[in-house]
Amino acid sequence: MAARDEWSISCRDLAGRRRDLTVFVSSGRVVLVAPPGEAAVLEPLDVGRLRAALRDAVVVVGERSQ
Repeated sequence: MAARDEWSISCRDLAGRRRDLTVFVSSGRVVLVAPPGEAAVLEPLDVGRLRAALRDAVVVVGERSQ
């Protein structure tokens, strides 16, 4: 997996501990991995980073399907 095919977005769980959301591309699909058994609490800036990571992942999927 190339470095541009995986993105990590900082977040916190409900207890305030630092966690990460991960976005990656697998078999032509976009995969979002949340902290195990946790809710991801995002600051507004982190929501923007998640949006950008999802957009970039969709672009990668589109490039591979051509």
